[in-house]
Amino acid sequence: MSRPSPTGLACALALALATPLVPAALAAPLSPPTEAAPASIPAQLADFDAYVESVRKTFDVPGVAVVVVKDGAVVFERGYGVRGLNGQPVDAGTMFAIASNTKAFTGVALNMLAEDGKLKMDDRVVDHLPWFQMSDPYVTREMRIRDLLAHRSGLGLGAGDLLFWPGTDYTTEEVARRLRHVPLSGSFRDRYAYDNILYGVAQLVIEKASGQPYEAFLRTRILQPLGMHETRFNSDALQPGDNVATGYALADGKRLEPAPRLSWNNVSGAGGLYASARDMGTWMRLQLAGGAYRDAGGKEQRLFAEKTQQEMWSMITPIPVAQPSVPELMAAKPNFVGYGQGWMLSDYRGQKLVWHTGGWPGQVSRLTLVPERKLGVMVMTSAELGGAFNAITLRVLDAFLDAPKTDWNAAFGAALAKSRAKGDDSWAKHQAARAKGSKPALPLSGYAATYRDPWYGDISIAQESGKLRMRFSRTKSLTGSLEHWHHDTFIVRWDERWLNADAFVTFALTPDGKVREARMEAISPNTDFSFDFQDLVLTPAPAK
Repeated sequence: MSRPSPTGLACALALALATPLVPAALAAPLSPPTEAAPASIPAQLADFDAYVESVRKTFDVPGVAVVVVKDGAVVFERGYGVRGLNGQPVDAGTMFAIASNTKAFTGVALNMLAEDGKLKMDDRVVDHLPWFQMSDPYVTREMRIRDLLAHRSGLGLGAGDLLFWPGTDYTTEEVARRLRHVPLSGSFRDRYAYDNILYGVAQLVIEKASGQPYEAFLRTRILQPLGMHETRFNSDALQPGDNVATGYALADGKRLEPAPRLSWNNVSGAGGLYASARDMGTWMRLQLAGGAYRDAGGKEQRLFAEKTQQEMWSMITPIPVAQPSVPELMAAKPNFVGYGQGWMLSDYRGQKLVWHTGGWPGQVSRLTLVPERKLGVMVMTSAELGGAFNAITLRVLDAFLDAPKTDWNAAFGAALAKSRAKGDDSWAKHQAARAKGSKPALPLSGYAATYRDPWYGDISIAQESGKLRMRFSRTKSLTGSLEHWHHDTFIVRWDERWLNADAFVTFALTPDGKVREARMEAISPNTDFSFDFQDLVLTPAPAK
């Protein structure tokens, strides 16, 4: 999914030993903009293979791919573990869902169109999409293209994600048009709140300004010139025989399940891409070279201007610096954090970092650039725990920054344990507060109806075989059974257990004993924020 990946998401079970260490693939699809001798691998990484294996064990990760670039060259690109149940090894060409790392591609596409004179980053969105509308008329009028990339719209964290997550049949434009009903939780440009939905709007702006589908723009203007032949627009574009990793989730925290290969064919600009470590090495080299690359004939070219690069890497939205969840992570605490145009910005050991994470069903990743050191690291995993990519990334950064060797595996492992304990404590509090002897006020048939939310649409609750079944009309995966919890609150348990997103459903009644509305909220604090159930206001739909 297209979102930052916290340490405390669901984990998967390790499947196999790592593949043997392979040599660095220095013959990348591109030559660097200027010839550069490969940097040597620091001595601190002599035990890197064993370290990655320890991380895989701690976080139960079936497969990992790592690529590091330094001074315009690939230092190494390596695979560990297996792609999936077929037991084939991960290598540098294995494609993973890079999820929200797609956002940087969307930001680049908009800036390329600005350089082409097709738009200005400070244009109003309504200048390009006259029908665009937020729930507040002032925000509608003042929303600029730059704002679409900066997570400062006033929308809440993950607001509107259920329109496309986990996979719906809405079109990109239908999702964008429903924004007029998605409530704002803050003031315009007031604070940071991560969203995906506005990157879908950015995708539509790209299509309007370029006159071609976003997939075609990405392919012809970015991927083909760079020689990124192991990158796919989304899972629908995967081809038979593709070397692709399967993601894994620990359903109910108990059993390993392959996560479905979902496709965002509606908001792909927020997080649809699949890519290999080899291709992401090419992408990082481009970024660290300020938009310059060499084409297949060896001629130096530019995808975008160096000035444009600096604008994309300049802070638009400040983010409060959070206190690390455990003392072991204090050394990684930044002095500043912010967001630019598709990039997170912070610092580490005195160096500015430009980075992003991505989360998808069963797969998470992190791309990190250290511009002043011409250093880039990409870590992709086939599990759902951000602690794994963080532990590997920081080990590589420390080695190249000549910093003290730190056991980040243990540090992020401690953070994971605390996160899981928090989830257990939350559930214990719910159980303690439960009125166990209570009964629902109505017979089950009294809750059965079609409910309508202003921004999502219809959700049905039907009585079947003596129990209530809930179905989100546009989201096939969100189908489940309601179990009575207490009073007029039920728990919906989704049929697809890999979701790890069971939720409370609470009904409010009128004085005449009819359902006035139903509200939902995730049971666990570790539920992914893209399940924005809390923003739904479900009222019985008028009879047809």
